[in-house]
Amino acid sequence: MKIVALLGSPRHGKNSASLANRFTETAAGLGAGIRTFELNRLNYRGCQGCYACKKTIDYCVLNDDLTEVLHEVQTADLVVLASPVYYGDITAQLKGFIDRCYSYMKPDYLTNPQPSRLSPKKLVFVLTQGHPDETLFADIFPRYEGFLKWMGFSETRLVRVCGIGPGSIDQVPAQALQQAEEVARALLA
Repeated sequence: MKIVALLGSPRHGKNSASLANRFTETAAGLGAGIRTFELNRLNYRGCQGCYACKKTIDYCVLNDDLTEVLHEVQTADLVVLASPVYYGDITAQLKGFIDRCYSYMKPDYLTNPQPSRLSPKKLVFVLTQGHPDETLFADIFPRYEGFLKWMGFSETRLVRVCGIGPGSIDQVPAQALQQAEEVARALLA
């Protein structure tokens, strides 16, 4: 199984990355091939709304550091999207990637029962937030899940931890790390 992990935090090696890395380490131990991209280290632009991917080609016309990422996601079996919650949503880095995923949609995506150029994929969505109230920002995953399923992510899982501040793996609760491992085992079974 080929897994691509996209780390959306601007902070290297912190909470959301620690959870995503625990997932990918577990998956690698089960035989999966892993590619990890730290989006904040890449130089890319958001979707330009040029519609070239609908009119003349079947991929994003922009040629930047996200070109390889988009290709790797297209050929992956499972994708991990990891982000801390910033101002009630995912980070700008991850949102920029998601916007560029518009290139995966077929020209007739609004009326086509199979609107995406992606083959069905599994998805793990990792969210971390500092506020301990789990009802706050609980809308993030459902909002993106519907869109991502439409795009071709047929089986989705959420790994979410609330109440952890900026930090590193030392601050991620053991039960959250265990959840990431369990999700990896379940999806690779």
